[in-house]
Amino acid sequence: MGWSRLAVSANVCADPSPRLSVNKRDRHAVIRELVAAQSVGSQEELRQLLKDRGWDVTQSTLSRDLRELRLVRLPTNDGPRYASPESLVGEDERTLVEDVLPQFFDSVDGVGELLVVKTIYGGAQPVAEAIDSAGWSEVVGTIGGENTVLVICRSREARERLHARIDRLAQE
Repeated sequence: MGWSRLAVSANVCADPSPRLSVNKRDRHAVIRELVAAQSVGSQEELRQLLKDRGWDVTQSTLSRDLRELRLVRLPTNDGPRYASPESLVGEDERTLVEDVLPQFFDSVDGVGELLVVKTIYGGAQPVAEAIDSAGWSEVVGTIGGENTVLVICRSREARERLHARIDRLAQE
């Protein structure tokens, strides 16, 4: 009886997943704090800031963290910086869509109620988030991959209006 309790305790202690999730949650909190507190323009700069705080992460881990946190790199008057889409709403007269579309846009096409926005590699998530955040009445929702955003529109007419709007905003 004593041995089986010891074995169960050893198995519980040997499972690293709870500690990993705590570390990841803590690391995500530090990343959010750093990006909110200062202008961070590159992953390498953010990686160094994290290292200064005791978090030595690889570039691939940091890329995954940024994607999971839905942080996007946006152009600003002071150069590019990372930000969460929520933090930019109401920041100035430009919307998030106006900021990200010119940066990531490649093409747009549609059929029926579906609009497909092609982006440069890695641009689909920020564009999908920006479209979702815009609150456009034509949009039911979006699905973003790596370089493609599927936009589900309320009607064929709504898709045509949105197609023209996205084309116009991407060229600004």
